[in-house]
Amino acid sequence: MSSYESEKLRDVYIKNGFVGQNQKDDAHHVAIATIADTDLIVSWNFKHLVHIEKIRGFNAVNIREGYKTVDIRSPEEVI
Repeated sequence: MSSYESEKLRDVYIKNGFVGQNQKDDAHHVAIATIADTDLIVSWNFKHLVHIEKIRGFNAVNIREGYKTVDIRSPEEVI
């Protein structure tokens, strides 16, 4: 995985409006996990990550860009 690849995917998330410029770190977190072929992200970030519309958006981009989907859940859902 290259940082260029994750930054590129992060920028696609932002360009598609799933997160704003102020949430660049959140988008990068998802991009890194996606490229690393992670199955699950666990987060308390309900506003920008653990949010069904955001998850659908991230995964729509992932599929379109040739990556697999990533599941994003709260710790309560995982325990």
